[in-house]
Amino acid sequence: QVQLVESGGGLVQAGGSLRLSCAASGRTFSKYLMGWFRQAPGKEREFVAAISWSGGNTYYEDSVKGRFTISRDNAKNTVYLQMNILKPEDTAVYYCAKARSTYWGDSFYDTPSTYDSWGQGTQVTVSS
Repeated sequence: QVQLVESGGGLVQAGGSLRLSCAASGRTFSKYLMGWFRQAPGKEREFVAAISWSGGNTYYEDSVKGRFTISRDNAKNTVYLQMNILKPEDTAVYYCAKARSTYWGDSFYDTPSTYDSWGQGTQVTVSS
C-alpha cells in the first residue's frame, strides 16, 4: 500500500501563492494517475487537478484553471500543486490521492472512487 504525505499548506492572503507537495512511498508510484482533491467545511470532497502517470496529461477543475498547476517528479516520488492567485473560496483541506488501478488510464480522473490511497490532508486558508 502506498503512503502519501502532503505538505506546504498554510495561511495566505488573497492573491498569494502556495505550493503543495505530496510525497509517496513505494516503487510503483510512477505507474499511476495522481490527483488532488479538496474539502471545505460542510462540503463534499471535490476534484481539483489530476496528472497522468507520465505527466503528459493534466486535468483541472474549471475554477482553478489558469491559476493552479499540477506536476510530478517520478524520480522523487512526489506530486506538486502550485497554487497562484489564491481566493478565499480556495480555503479547504487539500488531499492527494493515487489511482486504484492503471487499467483505466486517466479515465474518471475527477471521481474520488478512482483513487484508493489518500494522504492525511494539508490545510490551506486564504484570507480576504
